[in-house]
Amino acid sequence: MTNGVPAIVIPPEHERPESPVVVAWHLADPPSSETAMAAALPLAGLDAWRVYLGLPMHSSRSIDPDEYMRLAYEDAVVNHFGPITAQARAEFPAAYAELADRFGFSGPLALLGGSLGSAVAQLVAVDRDDVVAEVLVSPVATLRSIVAANERRFGVTYPWHPAATKIADELDFVARAEETTVPVQIIVGDGDDPAIRDAAADLAKALRHADLVPVPDMPHELADPDERPLPHAATVDALAVEWLRRHLP
Repeated sequence: MTNGVPAIVIPPEHERPESPVVVAWHLADPPSSETAMAAALPLAGLDAWRVYLGLPMHSSRSIDPDEYMRLAYEDAVVNHFGPITAQARAEFPAAYAELADRFGFSGPLALLGGSLGSAVAQLVAVDRDDVVAEVLVSPVATLRSIVAANERRFGVTYPWHPAATKIADELDFVARAEETTVPVQIIVGDGDDPAIRDAAADLAKALRHADLVPVPDMPHELADPDERPLPHAATVDALAVEWLRRHLP
């Protein structure tokens, strides 16, 4: 834990003060904890600090599963997507500062996020001027695309209302593309929901410098229900490492 945020920190092979730092947030689907994310995407061979942070309402901060599902079914946007991303964004500066002080890293910063974690990564990138690159996996390009995918997945219709629309506008990274100035790699599975794939393509077109990489046969998740990495996670890891090597000093 660092400032109440679950964290795993893996040092670089050749530790130097200027070593780059990659901060990663996991998915709400598997891998749904910082530990499982580190196993699925270890960024193998990348000579950098790797920091995996747990999202609110997940990992050691999980709430009762029945209560979690009740809140999501009651209002997924207002009870789930909105508060999780807002809290993760708000708690990052203090958590990162504490880790930097504890471990002594001060190098350039890159961000990695999967699904819901990608929304946090994009928000943090907008907030900071020390981010040099991003990797987004199965991304939240727009919250509306995620809601549409979940409507099909769970056989429900989400009743949009003003509070939810406000959150969706905040998490519409296609509309906010001009706020992102760093290189972004967008990795999306060919087996993901069409709404998510289409929104990822729209985001890649809207950003100044983006690379859209489809992964054959990859679904939304990177791990199985027991949080064990799926075979395509290794492909995603290699893609992310190559991108980060190219863009990290």
